[in-house]
Amino acid sequence: MRKHQAQRGGAAAVFLRLVVMGLFIAVIGAGVITFELNRRLAEPGPLEEPSILWIERGNGVTTVAGKLEEMGAIEDDRLFRLAGRLNKLAPDLRAGEFEIPAGASVRDIILLLKEGEPLLRFVTIPEGRTSRQVLSIINETALLEGTLEEPPAEGSLLPETYSFQRGDTRTSILTRMEAAHNEVLEELWPGRAEGLPFDTMEEAVILASIVEKETGIAAERPRVAAVFVNRMKKGMRLQSDPTIIYGLTGGEPLGRGIRQSELKRETPYNTYIIRGLPPTPIANPGRDAIAAVLNPADTDDLYFVADGTGGHVFATTLRDHNENVRKWRQVEAERRRTETQ
Repeated sequence: MRKHQAQRGGAAAVFLRLVVMGLFIAVIGAGVITFELNRRLAEPGPLEEPSILWIERGNGVTTVAGKLEEMGAIEDDRLFRLAGRLNKLAPDLRAGEFEIPAGASVRDIILLLKEGEPLLRFVTIPEGRTSRQVLSIINETALLEGTLEEPPAEGSLLPETYSFQRGDTRTSILTRMEAAHNEVLEELWPGRAEGLPFDTMEEAVILASIVEKETGIAAERPRVAAVFVNRMKKGMRLQSDPTIIYGLTGGEPLGRGIRQSELKRETPYNTYIIRGLPPTPIANPGRDAIAAVLNPADTDDLYFVADGTGGHVFATTLRDHNENVRKWRQVEAERRRTETQ
């Protein structure tokens, strides 16, 4: 009986040693596999120069792995899919463009897609463009989706530089421009000067659009605005050339000087004929032009004319203005002579 017990005890000990040995071998094997996997994940990738990966809405880890292999950022999409599962990449995948650095490892790419920011693109809308011109700029901007057909109301957009991601819609840019315009008005309107010759934000935008078209020099805008505000207070016509051009072309460049017959042509926008403001803005003014109209310079100026250097010279009397106009015409004549030589 003792002999049988000894045999059973010996067998159990052997079995236990085999189990322990098996577990040891399994642990060693798992460690080797883990070490090899970590080594491969950390290996520099084959990409020779930075490249852009575009993840579209709805793309999963498998699709992204295929794109990475196709662009030469990884050698085997199966390794990326495995790493993606181990790192729970799927819930963190975002649509957008990501710049994959040259030599990025699989681990680097996983970290970039989980924690990095998508690339931003930019579209700049210059101040003083009409809504139709703004639509043309946005429609010609690459990497946006959709097409804009009808321009919004004139003067309802805020010119600015707007960021976007590839795949954003053109409509979303327009919506942001409208919202930004409204925000600027809501911010600036309460701080307007007292005694302005207009009562509504819409009228302020109309006048700001004229100021925007009259000068591209930021420092001049409050003074140009003061000229128009002073004229309105006195019941004088604004006599702004850009309003004539808008009535003739809808804001497109005239390509020549304004003719005498056009100065006398009756359009709703000809401020040499009508009194007060035209019926709508003639462009989309920027923040500075709106601010200038709401808080114009404290001057008695009623006139201004180009000075030949890109700016303007101002006057409080018609006599001084006529003298400034004479000097400007001399500058123009000299410029024409120089061009023909």
